[in-house]
Amino acid sequence: MERLTRWVLRHRKIVVLVWVVSLIGGIVSAAGIADVLSQEFSVPDKPAFAANKTIIEDYGNGGNVPPIVLVTTVPKGASITDAATTAELEGLLGAVAQSAPGLRVVGYPDTGDARFISDDGRTTFAYVYGPVAGGFGEAPLALPAIEQVVGASTIAGAPVELTGIPMLTGEGSGGDGPSLLIEVLFGGLGALAVLIFVFASFLALAPLMVAIVAIPSTFLVLSILARLTDVSIIVQFLVALIGLGVAIDYALLIVTRWREERALGAEGDEAIVRAMKTAGRAVVVSGITVAIGLLALVILPVPFLRSIGYAGMLIPTISVLVSITLLPVVLATIGPRFEWPRIRREDTASRAWTRWAELVVRRRWIAAIIGIAILAILLVPASQIVVGEPAATSLTSSGQPRDTLLELQSSGIGDGAVTPMEVLATPATAAATAKALGAVEGVRLAVAPTAPGWQAGDAALIEVIPQDDGATPEGRATIDRVRAAAAELEPAPGVGGVGPQNSDFISAVYGSFPLMLLLIGIITFIFLAREFRSLLLPLKAIILNLCSVGAAWGIMVWAWQQGNLSEPVWGIEATGAITSWLPLMVFAFLYGLSMDYEVFILSRMREEFDATGSNSKAIVTGIGRTGRLVTSAALILFLAFVALGATPETAVRIFATGLAAGILLDATLIRALLVPALVSLFGRWNWWMPVWAARILRVEPSLPPRDVG
Repeated sequence: MERLTRWVLRHRKIVVLVWVVSLIGGIVSAAGIADVLSQEFSVPDKPAFAANKTIIEDYGNGGNVPPIVLVTTVPKGASITDAATTAELEGLLGAVAQSAPGLRVVGYPDTGDARFISDDGRTTFAYVYGPVAGGFGEAPLALPAIEQVVGASTIAGAPVELTGIPMLTGEGSGGDGPSLLIEVLFGGLGALAVLIFVFASFLALAPLMVAIVAIPSTFLVLSILARLTDVSIIVQFLVALIGLGVAIDYALLIVTRWREERALGAEGDEAIVRAMKTAGRAVVVSGITVAIGLLALVILPVPFLRSIGYAGMLIPTISVLVSITLLPVVLATIGPRFEWPRIRREDTASRAWTRWAELVVRRRWIAAIIGIAILAILLVPASQIVVGEPAATSLTSSGQPRDTLLELQSSGIGDGAVTPMEVLATPATAAATAKALGAVEGVRLAVAPTAPGWQAGDAALIEVIPQDDGATPEGRATIDRVRAAAAELEPAPGVGGVGPQNSDFISAVYGSFPLMLLLIGIITFIFLAREFRSLLLPLKAIILNLCSVGAAWGIMVWAWQQGNLSEPVWGIEATGAITSWLPLMVFAFLYGLSMDYEVFILSRMREEFDATGSNSKAIVTGIGRTGRLVTSAALILFLAFVALGATPETAVRIFATGLAAGILLDATLIRALLVPALVSLFGRWNWWMPVWAARILRVEPSLPPRDVG
């Protein structure tokens, strides 16, 4: 690190030129990044994904995209089955089918199936499937035309309303919520406020400068990578918001150490070199640990998650490169002038954090018991996590689509109407298949429409409508029974739709999750064992990180799945499940980001232990020097995740809740309480690296004396 830093300082103009070019290229690339990113979310070799792919290819709609649902309730005294009312409904559905190209419509008039109607005869529903492209739903593209027809129509004098998953999630509302730019701006302003508090000088701008260069530079590399292979569109949000936090974290550590070295008497380039030998090395180690957490996603048999793994790895990698090359140049040139006004000095450790560390060391058993007890409480709801899709009624807190869904429920039709399954059969077997699947427990009706658009070549579609929402436990059980019944038919039809696809996704991803955990654990242990010259500290770090992620899951379950926070704060009822991709993504990011703080703290403790030989002094100095830094860094990331939660989509809000709560919990309960308590309890064993292990890891052994304090 010292050699690299001295080279960077000798070639300042070259370093600045490279990053300026990268910044300009990144800004240009970011403007069109969405055009080159993939919107494909498929899992190869899974039956529901294969069925949905075939449906989309043959019909141009449906499959993994739920339908828009038309609902009407006629006045008392009238009935859907009245000849005049049926004729009105038939005319409306015909007009909707002709309102835009590529629409597929089905309801009571063209099937004659009374199960499309409620028991009291007053409420009915119909489906409209809109066109899709590239495997990603674009049903809302046809929505304006559908709304124009529906808005001008009544059935027996009653209005026709629209609902369905696209409407409930806001895909059809025409609003995308806060833009990515606004979210990043909010996170950046929050970060600036925290940095001003930390540095109490214009030096607060230095970490922001690193982020301003790192984020566009990451987009530049990402745009190149996206032209070589598929990269999920989700990555652009992660680069912007995670990149903001990570880049500032790394710069914060280096700048703080540089100020400390200057306060202790080092001047000019020498202060930078000293800071980079310690803090710079810690930044590299932290970046690698974050990358390990993300890179582990590549072992999952899901292409879009793999792309998040190797593309997301760019975030810490480029942030590290900017921090260890451009930041030293910034500090050498304008850093001293930015240190104004010098309200806070770094020649001594934080008094508040030093006193806190001394208290934890003195009361280490009490601190450890309290920390473990709180973790255990948070892990209880995590053990009750249900991985699936949120119930349809929890997708939004208000609005006409939700009111219409509740109307379906109260009519007795059930909310399963918004999550139908689509079954691929042949024209010859369609009727028999529909009859067999309609007899499955939990199915309201199964129908094989003969209207135009429901048969393509030698394939025919069957609509299987469950009584209960496919995201509920009852709905998931119905999906399993339908798939089992379909498998017994000859020939076995393909069962598609959102529910079966989600079931296959969970099977593919979480079936490989233990292997992913094992791989991450082994790589992290080896890497940190070499870095800290210890066998116990890496093991403790891994266990605490897993507990930290588990606690974040527990908060997500308590807040959203059980509705304890979502209902009073957002007016959204309990989701009943956590969106299938969220636990995995929260794990991948929190594991790496949490390890950031562990590396920051333990690197300083190791440094102090090597200098003093005292375990207690190492803990007190380590926490005293890094406590404010770690909590400030966590607060910056917390604000970035709060900005992410400004989106109206429930799944993204859950994601933001898990990340925000997890990072704050980790920086306080885990790093400020449990880490110093456990390191104090372990005593000399923290720094134990036996000769045999040192030989395998190719590091010097560490055998501290028995009287370590």
